[in-house]
Formats: sequence, structure tokens, C-alpha cells
Amino acid sequence: MADVNRGNRPLSPHLQIYRPQLNSATSIFARITGVALLGAAVLVVWWFLAAASGAEYYEFVNWLLTSWFGDIVMTLACWAACFHFLSGLRHLVWDTGRGLDVETAEKMGKGVVVGSFVLTILAVLIV
Repeated sequence: MADVNRGNRPLSPHLQIYRPQLNSATSIFARITGVALLGAAVLVVWWFLAAASGAEYYEFVNWLLTSWFGDIVMTLACWAACFHFLSGLRHLVWDTGRGLDVETAEKMGKGVVVGSFVLTILAVLIV
């Protein structure tokens, strides 16, 4: 049967109407960092395969991954791992039913962002 009220139903607000929120931004970045970590894992596997393939090919891949460009990519991969990890911890807390009010969720979102940068800086300094 045809929906006779089809034209009378309210429409959802468009994305341009919504004000960006920290929780939505961190959710989007959690998904993006998950995909980026897959790319970083491919680079590490490539490095291992190069090591198994021979000295000459390993020299090339190792040079590429330890160049300034490789350092930037690996530092960003480290940040992605830290961000994704902390965001996952936040979701685990939410799964217990805690921290779901707006004020606590905002604080946890800020903690994820700041914590990811702090953990990345610590990791880079240690390594």
C-alpha cells in the first residue's frame, strides 16, 4: 500500500544545520585512524618482506621508511594508534553505561585528544 503521508512527514535536518561536536569529530577520527592503521600495518609488513627478500631491497625499503617522509608517516601512525586505543577505551567505558551524560562525554573526548598527543610524544621520545 502506498504511504499517503509521505509528503507530510518531517524531514531530518541536513548536515549543514548541525553544529560540529567533539563527540562526533572523535567518532569520525576513530574510524579514520582505524583505516590508517591498516595502511601502517601494510608498510610494516612490506618492511619485513623486504628484510626476507634480500639485502639490496631491504636497504631501499629501510631507507624509505627511515627517511624524513617515513618518519612523518610512522609518527602519524603512532598518533593514530594512540588515538584509536584511547577512543576504544572510551567506548568500553560507555558500554558499561557510565559517562554517557554530555559533560562527562565532552571531558572524555578532550582526554582522548590530549592523551593521544601526549602518548605519541612519549613514544617518539622513547623510541
